[in-house]
Amino acid sequence: MRGYLRGFATGFGVHDMSTPEHLPNTRRALAMAEYARDQGVLDAFRDAAMEAHWRRGADIERDADLRETAALAGLDPDAALRAADSMAYQDRVEALRAEAHAAGVTGIPTFFFGDERVVGCQPYEELAAAARRAWRVAGDHNHDDRGSST
Repeated sequence: MRGYLRGFATGFGVHDMSTPEHLPNTRRALAMAEYARDQGVLDAFRDAAMEAHWRRGADIERDADLRETAALAGLDPDAALRAADSMAYQDRVEALRAEAHAAGVTGIPTFFFGDERVVGCQPYEELAAAARRAWRVAGDHNHDDRGSST
């Protein structure tokens, strides 16, 4: 699996990817991300968390690594750690998970193109093909029997 991940990343130009020993439980990191959203630094937090996990091999379940990630995103590390464990943010993460499940999301990332779903990190060609198929289907539904656009 690690070899596959490294090869896949290399295909996207990422040559210094770390492959963690275990798949972390990201619930607290996701709650912290929701806190970062509320603080207006979601993009910075997302970048810091991805860098920590995929490049530095940080364990984003550990308090110390979560604190460091929060600080790199410009958050107060102690407040961010409290948010990671707060029921308000945990409940928000659960609500988002339930919403995604109801929409048919079975993995991350999931891309929706009309009624078609593409699950997982896929090559550009796969996403482009799905978009073209959805475009054709949408185009078919936008024409009446005479072939004119409606």
